[in-house]
Amino acid sequence: MRVNKKYSCLPAEEKGIHIINIRAIEDIGYDQHESTLLNSLSKNPDADCKYGLYFRDGKRKVDYILVYHYKKSSAGKTLARRAQQNDASVRSTKQDHLPGKGVQLEMGESEPHMDYHEDDKRFRREEYEGNLVEAGLELERDEDTKIHGIGFVKIHAPWNVLCREAEFLKLKMPTKKMYQINQTHGLLKKINSVIQKITEPIQPKVAEHKPQTVKRLSYPFSREKQHLFDLSDKDSFFDSKTRSTIVYEILKRTTCTKAKYSMGITSLLANGVYSAAYPLHDGDYEGENVEPNDRKLLCEEWASYGVFYKYQPIDLVRKYFGEKIGLYFAWLGVYTQMLIPASIVGIIVFLYGCATVDENIPSMEMCDQRNNITMCPLCDKTCSYWKMSSACATARASHLFDNPATVFFSVFMALWAATFMEHWKRKQMRLNYRWDLTGFEEEEDHPRAEYEAKVLEKSLRKEHKHKETDKEKLTWKDRFPAYLTNFVGIIFMVGLTFAIVFGVIIYRISTAAALAISSTPSGRSSVRVTVTATAVIINLVVIIILDEVYGCIARWLTQIEVPKTDKNFEERLIFKAFLLKFVNAYTPIFYVAFFKGRFVGRPGDYVYIFHSFRMEECAPGGCLMELCIQLSIIMLGKQLIQNNLFEIGIPKMKKFIRYLKLKRRRSLDHEEHMKKKQRYEVDYNLEPFAGLTPEYMEMIIQFGFVTLFVASFPLAPLFALLNNIIEIRLDAKKFVTELRRPVAVRAKDIGIWYNILRGIGKLAVIINAFVISFTSDFIPRLVYLYMYSENGTMHGFVNHTLSSFNVSDFQAGTAPNDPLDLGYEVQICRYKDYREPPWSENKYDISKDFWAVLAARLAFVIVFQNLVMFMSEFVDWIIPDIPKDISQQIHKEKVLMVEVFMREEQGKLQMLETWKDKDKRKGENCNNHSPRLSRSRSGSLSSCHSYPLDV
Repeated sequence: MRVNKKYSCLPAEEKGIHIINIRAIEDIGYDQHESTLLNSLSKNPDADCKYGLYFRDGKRKVDYILVYHYKKSSAGKTLARRAQQNDASVRSTKQDHLPGKGVQLEMGESEPHMDYHEDDKRFRREEYEGNLVEAGLELERDEDTKIHGIGFVKIHAPWNVLCREAEFLKLKMPTKKMYQINQTHGLLKKINSVIQKITEPIQPKVAEHKPQTVKRLSYPFSREKQHLFDLSDKDSFFDSKTRSTIVYEILKRTTCTKAKYSMGITSLLANGVYSAAYPLHDGDYEGENVEPNDRKLLCEEWASYGVFYKYQPIDLVRKYFGEKIGLYFAWLGVYTQMLIPASIVGIIVFLYGCATVDENIPSMEMCDQRNNITMCPLCDKTCSYWKMSSACATARASHLFDNPATVFFSVFMALWAATFMEHWKRKQMRLNYRWDLTGFEEEEDHPRAEYEAKVLEKSLRKEHKHKETDKEKLTWKDRFPAYLTNFVGIIFMVGLTFAIVFGVIIYRISTAAALAISSTPSGRSSVRVTVTATAVIINLVVIIILDEVYGCIARWLTQIEVPKTDKNFEERLIFKAFLLKFVNAYTPIFYVAFFKGRFVGRPGDYVYIFHSFRMEECAPGGCLMELCIQLSIIMLGKQLIQNNLFEIGIPKMKKFIRYLKLKRRRSLDHEEHMKKKQRYEVDYNLEPFAGLTPEYMEMIIQFGFVTLFVASFPLAPLFALLNNIIEIRLDAKKFVTELRRPVAVRAKDIGIWYNILRGIGKLAVIINAFVISFTSDFIPRLVYLYMYSENGTMHGFVNHTLSSFNVSDFQAGTAPNDPLDLGYEVQICRYKDYREPPWSENKYDISKDFWAVLAARLAFVIVFQNLVMFMSEFVDWIIPDIPKDISQQIHKEKVLMVEVFMREEQGKLQMLETWKDKDKRKGENCNNHSPRLSRSRSGSLSSCHSYPLDV
């Protein structure tokens, strides 16, 4: 007996479950058997369906979940419960919200009349779910859940639908054909075996991570060539990740034509028709009686801080979350591994500075109190003259980061960045081969809901004006107001960042002047340290706050542009967010590196802001030490507060708030509280997946800290490495335990992020060249050593970099109030600059030494930049993008696939020849019949020639 209706509403009286029983569309010879009636009165239906992982029959797997809000009468529900307790024969049976059916209660209690918007949403759901049924999906509804007012629609994709969609999506699936992977021989084989034994303790205990010697040949799935694939176990042929991807593709293209324009699942979610849509996790990840599943395995071998020293099970991550997320964690793992040699070299450079600090002649001269060098005041009136030996600690600390080894380290890090990019490209190709993505090309995505709404609005305006409405699309004229808003908004945000940095500069100047007035000697001696530390902390707080603000503004600016597809939206969002966050994070550092102390003027002719604040100067040892402090505090602060505390604290807080809300609901309904939650209810309470952009962004900004100003802070790679070891496990724990399972997305690379990384790598060469030549004293030392030194040593370098000033030339009102603070009268004070002395004819003019040093600095920038760029390009050229063994394996796969098809064609031809021979022999036998059968000859021949050929 066939079921003629698409829907059959079956009462599930004990649990209140509404089941939509579906006759799938006949497809490619597939004929579904009669619908199986579910026994809703089973003893433990929740256990039969594994608590929400399967339909009520316990056979059909839940591939996707749609969630919606609905209103129901609490009074009717209470009465129904009492009736169930008092009289088993009287039950309250609710019907599904299906097309053409209303909501009925047998107790005579009717549902309150829903408002127009609720009815509209219900009608849209009815139509959309009907269209899903016509597309071949099977649905089951559950409104009797622990979450009050929330309904769930469970979706299952039967075998024929999976086959059809896999062919449409050109999914590469493993065939029966297996082949041997080329193995290394000789010395390489022995080295690889030794490495495997050494690294065995740090390998995850996951089957997918073990080295493979054979691989199945993959081919895009085709229903006509199903015999090529191993279909012995149809339930596991398409894994849960692939099944959810297929269902999501159907959900995106299936439309609801209510409200005049078609709406896919993205539009229905945006309009509140459904509140959520997500695939299910494989099961629980903790507990005593939890069945083994991939989620539990990931939690044990990946998302645990106890396995921080192990490799990531990338293949299992890809199997569970999809290629796009798998590529992110693979990239993060490669980046973290590459930080290990950079950290070791950085530590060696730092230790070299520590070992040679006592041998550094310039810092020894500054610390020598026998050199009676009196320095000019650091501010007007309130500041007095000071001894250079008082800055001894700063000078010694500067040598730790400003020594010849830092130049080598800058060159090393530029080559390291190029090597990292090449290493990642090779790793990416290996993953593409392993994950069968070698021939994958991204196709045009479905239009976004906002884009479709904007197009509808445009077409309605044209209809109103009685114009022809062909297929509309948004042009640059439609987007011009959004483009203008974007341009003005970004300029304003960049200007705001500069204004805040300028405000911090004013704070530093005014605070330094205020602290200089302090009567205590200790207060006056710690002015520079106090001002620098507090200003950096202010910068850090502002950066963290503006990072969140700029993220929201970048999303809003991208939304008003109305990009057509999700890919376009993501790329534009990434560009805007990166631009704003890059400016926000690095502007204070750029100021200290390249602008502080450059426009000070000289004693007697200082540059003033607002005619009252004198521009701040660098310390006697240069601005590199202050740049190091600024960079280290901002980098460590961002990583500790923003990347780790926020990622841990905010999800925990949200989880606690959800727990309190659920606890309040449970207190209202004790009976629902006693039930065990279904899998889809548990997953609904998790955080929705918001994309990989925030994860990539924090790593890209960190990559900038590691490469852009590494000449001033050699320990940056070390701190980045320590952060990333925690970051990998933190992100893994978030994905496995705190987020809903994201829809698996196929991707063959990391997209626009690779171009951003390459851009930062190129920019790092230029910035480090300028830091070494203009911020550090490396070039002035070389110039002095080879042009001015009398004995070929650095003795006298400090005196050479200081100019003299006659205190009688101070402007009126700017001389120190206490000129005798040092205990003697000062006539000549010194300041750091290359200028003519007061006894020269052109006193206080820029000296020729300045121009010699400037020429050397510019020459160094040009030579350093071109040399390092050439070396980076050489590294890029010498390392092939595709590993040789992978290119050989890809070629081998193509040859084997051709062989498979050639054998198949030969087999078909042989079968055809055999059938022809049989047919010919049959005809000859018919011709040799006796004359007595001549009257039936024609009939015999016809029967002979009707031999069935079934190819």
